[in-house]
Amino acid sequence: MRNALSIDVEDYFQVSAFAGHIRRADWATLPCRVEPNIERILGLLAQRQTRATFFTLGWIAERYPALVRRIADAGHEIASHGYAHLRASEQSPEQFLEDISRSKHLLEQLTGQAVLGYRAPSFSIGAANLWALDSLLTAGYRYSSSIYPIRHDHYGMPDGARFAWRPRGANGILELPVSTVRLLGRNWPAGGGGYFRLLPYAASRWALRRINSADRQAGIFYFHPWELDPGQPRQRGIALKTRFRHYLNLHRMEARIARLLHDFSWDRIDRIFLGSA
Repeated sequence: MRNALSIDVEDYFQVSAFAGHIRRADWATLPCRVEPNIERILGLLAQRQTRATFFTLGWIAERYPALVRRIADAGHEIASHGYAHLRASEQSPEQFLEDISRSKHLLEQLTGQAVLGYRAPSFSIGAANLWALDSLLTAGYRYSSSIYPIRHDHYGMPDGARFAWRPRGANGILELPVSTVRLLGRNWPAGGGGYFRLLPYAASRWALRRINSADRQAGIFYFHPWELDPGQPRQRGIALKTRFRHYLNLHRMEARIARLLHDFSWDRIDRIFLGSA
């Protein structure tokens, strides 16, 4: 069974956990490391002849247009991560529509290809702002991967569906949640992020195999370019929990991704769930 591999294209200084420590106005002055990190990822994917979906931040695409074109030219899907890495839950409907439309238009102009998918920064669509899914449909998107059906201190919709569904009804946009496993009456993350770096690799392998075999569903996995970059500048004055979550096992991540590519079959989100050629 093919699983869907996705990369959220943002740099280390743009993560939501650092928002209180790094001013958005200072982004352009900081050393950007996304380009070499993406090149490493493209190399890993090429070795396994694997295609993936790159949810790309408009801010990054505007400054590194050649990088976006290289991703698309290598056969990967370009999708949107919004323009300015603003949480959907912290925007008005008007602001959100402007952000997702700006990003979509920019990425389509760079690649000459339709942008079908969107992932909200920090999985910031949930029960309180499902209107955002209507905005995505209005902007011309065909799917979202923005609702994480787990309990988390910063996001999550634990009563949301674990697999592909349409939260706004049959005519609404298709929502594709990142993978979870159901254990002890609760959904547990199984599709990347900090848990992939925290737990032994075997735990993630077991979870994905369970999703494929017991649930008979394709898994959806994600990671960030900065997670393969242990040499990134370290932030001072951040909370211990934030430091732990962000920097844990960065030096092991590249090898784990290589194992993941070897142990499972992967493809782009649009090809698996939309049947795109």
